[in-house]
Amino acid sequence: MPKYIASKNNESVIFEFQKDGKPIRKWVKKEDIILLTDNKDYFLETVKHFKDIEATQQKLVDEAHEQLNKSIEAFTETMNSEIDEYSEIRDSSDVPCILKDL
Repeated sequence: MPKYIASKNNESVIFEFQKDGKPIRKWVKKEDIILLTDNKDYFLETVKHFKDIEATQQKLVDEAHEQLNKSIEAFTETMNSEIDEYSEIRDSSDVPCILKDL
């Protein structure tokens, strides 16, 4: 296949090939791709390329998940700190009664 386009957010691949001198594009689900060739090296190279793309995408997902966990942890720490500070202020003797009732 001379050209193809794979998207990070899509389960399909667009293949472009020539038919009667005209470029034709075909959408194919990644899971439906079958490579028929007599050239073993080309086959192995193509499979390796798709596996590399998959590994790269998985790495991005893992990094995003890690960043999300860090953000959740930082948010939780900030909220707990704010709640603790509010509790200290509320429980202190020099705070007006209106805050103590909350």
